[in-house]
Amino acid sequence: MQDPGISAEVEGIFAGGIGILGEEGHRSGIFKRRIRGEAKVSVDGIEGDEHADPRVHGGPEKAVHHFAAENYRRLAECFPDCAGILVPGSLGENISTNGLTERNVHIGDVFRMGGTVLQVSQPRSPCWKINHRFNADGMSLVVAQERMTGWYYRVIGSGIIGPGDKLELIERETERFSIDEFWRVQSSSRPGIDDMLALIAVPGLANSWKVRLNDRVRWIRQRHPGL
Repeated sequence: MQDPGISAEVEGIFAGGIGILGEEGHRSGIFKRRIRGEAKVSVDGIEGDEHADPRVHGGPEKAVHHFAAENYRRLAECFPDCAGILVPGSLGENISTNGLTERNVHIGDVFRMGGTVLQVSQPRSPCWKINHRFNADGMSLVVAQERMTGWYYRVIGSGIIGPGDKLELIERETERFSIDEFWRVQSSSRPGIDDMLALIAVPGLANSWKVRLNDRVRWIRQRHPGL
């Protein structure tokens, strides 16, 4: 399916090394720096980007993280004391735009950006590090509850990107499962099996999520054989 009408200009590209998070001294790759020039992108992500815990960040299925600039404005309304530091790049994303959000970006979407081709593989799962990054209890919970998590790309065409590039949708795999709808189904206390099976079937969804959703379907069927 094609939907070439969806595009957005890139507000910022970010990458960086490892920093220390909080008084406990946790190592984290959430501290990104704005890239002023061009950057190389491969299947492992943006050149020079690093992750403290490769078990949960980075790798081919989480190569590039995108977070909508609009979400910072919403977070600033919820956490006004942090408004001055809630700026693009501060949640550890690699790409920031205006115009692409969890409501109009879908699982499996394929975008062209500069000389690269990127495919949406999964949402980001917010964790406690967001709270520590901003010294704000409950921020990660708000991010999850409001379903403004951002999303990850796999890189299906390596190349060069730079400030001012556009993200242009060139292929859409599902009209139903936006990032927002993904979370609505996955986070439901009583998800419908048909909904989960439909989500599992979406081309482009990361295999780790297919496994988790299949496990949940089996668990429900074991306890409710009539479903």
